[in-house]
Amino acid sequence: MGEDVHERGVEREYGRRRRIRGGWLAFMGLAVGNSVYQMNRDPNVFGDGTRLVIDALLLWLFVWALLTSWRQRTFVTADGIAVRGAVRIRRRSWHDIYDIRVEPRRNQRSGDSQWLTFLYGNDGRRLLLPHVDDGQLPEFGAEIDDLRETAARHRGMAWERRPEVEERIRRQSGHRKAWERATSGALFVLLAMFLVTLWRIATGRDTEPLLLLVCVPLGAFALLAALLHWRWESQVPPPGSDFRAQPRL
Repeated sequence: MGEDVHERGVEREYGRRRRIRGGWLAFMGLAVGNSVYQMNRDPNVFGDGTRLVIDALLLWLFVWALLTSWRQRTFVTADGIAVRGAVRIRRRSWHDIYDIRVEPRRNQRSGDSQWLTFLYGNDGRRLLLPHVDDGQLPEFGAEIDDLRETAARHRGMAWERRPEVEERIRRQSGHRKAWERATSGALFVLLAMFLVTLWRIATGRDTEPLLLLVCVPLGAFALLAALLHWRWESQVPPPGSDFRAQPRL
């Protein structure tokens, strides 16, 4: 797991204050258990190797979700900010931190937090700060102001916008959206291929699971990612342009 964060002088720690809903854990367990059962119910549909890979992926997703819920934390230390995930810790030193921003949460549901906090580095990459949100912190605004003051004190400089870093942030945002939309498209293709597989099973045809459930979705992902990244890059203004003019992906 790497070096323990607590050895580096934690000034504050943000963890889960609300209990994990038991219904969510039960639903996840039933969904994974049912998927594994359905995959192994008829040994003639999928080969042994395919079933083993799919079972391992499903179980890993369940374990990863549990570990994330249990271990996820944000630490503010003497050296910077550290985010602990399911299996690793990501650190940003104070001098590598460009900004700490509160942004609206996309796809909000009833009972979810409405605002999330992101750390932006000088390289333009952003890092979600888990549990630093209005759903976990009663005095969210005051906590963010205090966190920014703490960061400014450790950095030894006030917060200011730098055009070159804003340009990197914009580029990273465009590429991130391209990856997200390519993933969504590949999942739709996977769903379509799953329905095709069920149809082939019902009609007595060869299922070809490796081709339909692995190769086709991966090929769709690669194609969509290439097209979306190309489209994004084609809209990026030349160097020296106003960094606030953000093209839409």
